[in-house]
Amino acid sequence: MQPKHQNRFNRTSLYKPTGEVVRHSEYPCRLNFYLRPPPVEISVEDFERFALDRLQVLKTIENATLRNKKADEFRREMDRVSSEHMRMRTGHTKEAMEDRKKDHVSHFILRLAYCRRYRFELESRKEKEAFLKSLDINWKVVSQEDKMNMKAELESCAIWTAKAAGMQNVKDFVENETYFEVEFEKVPDLIGRRSVLVRRGKAFVPMTEQISLVMDEFKARLSKALEATAKALPRMDEDERLKPVLLNVEKQYTGKDYGDVTNVTGKVKASEVDGLSQHFPLCMSNLHQSLRKDKHLKHGGRMQYGLFLKGIGLSVEEALVFWRKAFGNHTDDKFQKEYSYNIRHNYGLEGRRVNYAPYSCMKIIQSNQPSTGDHHGCPFRHFSAQSLEATLYKNKVGAPQVNEIVRLAKDRHYQLACTRYFEVSHPEMQSGQVGTIEHPNQYFDMSQGKVPDSDAMTTD
Repeated sequence: MQPKHQNRFNRTSLYKPTGEVVRHSEYPCRLNFYLRPPPVEISVEDFERFALDRLQVLKTIENATLRNKKADEFRREMDRVSSEHMRMRTGHTKEAMEDRKKDHVSHFILRLAYCRRYRFELESRKEKEAFLKSLDINWKVVSQEDKMNMKAELESCAIWTAKAAGMQNVKDFVENETYFEVEFEKVPDLIGRRSVLVRRGKAFVPMTEQISLVMDEFKARLSKALEATAKALPRMDEDERLKPVLLNVEKQYTGKDYGDVTNVTGKVKASEVDGLSQHFPLCMSNLHQSLRKDKHLKHGGRMQYGLFLKGIGLSVEEALVFWRKAFGNHTDDKFQKEYSYNIRHNYGLEGRRVNYAPYSCMKIIQSNQPSTGDHHGCPFRHFSAQSLEATLYKNKVGAPQVNEIVRLAKDRHYQLACTRYFEVSHPEMQSGQVGTIEHPNQYFDMSQGKVPDSDAMTTD
C-alpha cells in the first residue's frame, strides 16, 4: 500500500477499460480477515480520509457498546455512521468494490481495529459459509454419533441458544445443529454464559455461536500481523509524507490537545474561579472544595488542579493570586519560598521551562495514585463505592442515576461514568448525545457549550 500524489485509485485490478467490473478474487465477500496488505496505490489525502472515516465508526461502536445500547438502537447508530463514513454495499458493482477496498485499506492504516463481531452477524448464512471456506479454518465437526452420545448434556446448554435462534424445541435444535469441537480456551465468553458443553478440555460449540470462534481466529491472526507491523514502523517513520498524517490520525483519536493554552490564557481571573466551579468535572470540583475547606492541597492535588486551571484560561499572574489567597494560613514569605516557584514552573517559566499540559483522564486514572490525605485522582476510579455514592447524592443526583454511575465505576468504565454524570448534571443534553469524556478540560468546555462532544472529530 503506497501513497501517491494523484487523487485517485489505481483501478487496473478492478475494472476493464470499458468500466465494467471484474469479479476480482481479492474481494469476493464483504467480510474480510485482512490477511494481506492491499495491493493498491492511494493519494496521501485519501490515506488520511480513510483513517478518519474508520475512526468515526470505531468511536461509535465503542460508545454504543459501553452504553449497552439495545440491538435496534445499535443498528440505527451503525447505519447512520456507516452510511456517512464506511458504506458496504452488496453485490459486485463498481461502488461495492470501492467500498471493500476502502474497508481493506483503512484497516491497515488502523491496524489496531478490533471489532468484527457486528459485521459478521449481519451477513447471511450463505455469505458466512463462503467466507469461512475461503479462510480454510480447520475446525473439527462433531459426528452425528458423538452428538447423540452427548445429547442430554448438549440440550442442557442449548436452552437460551435455541431460543435466540427462534426455536422453542431444544431437542430439535440440538439434533439439527452442526457442532464444532475446539480447545475450551478459544471460547471463554461462551463458557462464561454456560452456552457450551465442556468435556476433557474440549468445548462443543454450535454453529449458531460460531461468531466466538471467528473472533478468536481473527484476534490470533491480527496479533501475529501486529508483530510484523511493529517491525515495519521504523521504516514507515522514514516516509516524510506519512509521518505527519499518522501523527494527525493519532491526535484525532485522543481528542483535543489541551497543552496549547495560548488561545485561552488570560481569559479567567482568580476571582472568577469560584463561580466557574459549577462547570468543573467531579475530580476538579472535589479538589476545589477541598482547597476551600482546608486552605491547602498536597503536591499531587496542586499539580492536577493547577494545570486544569491553566487550561481553562488562568494566567500565571492570576494563578499566583488565586493560590496565594487560597493558602490564607501562610505568610507571604512562606508562600514565595514553597509554592511560587512550582506555580511558575508549571507555566514553563522556571527550571527546564517545559510548558506542562493539563492532565487527561487517562493520566489521572493511571498515574500517581492518591494516598491518605490526598484529594487528587479520579473519583470514579479512586473513591470507594460508598464515598462516590455520598458525593453523587450530595450533588443532587437521583437514586437510579447514582446506581447506574456507581455500577459503571465498579465495572471500571470510569470515563463513561463521568460522561453519565455530565449528562445527569446537564439535563438539556439527552442521554447518548455526549461522546465519552476524555479530558477534564473537555468536560469544562462542554459544560459551557464551547465545543462539540468528543464524537465530533475534525479532519483539519
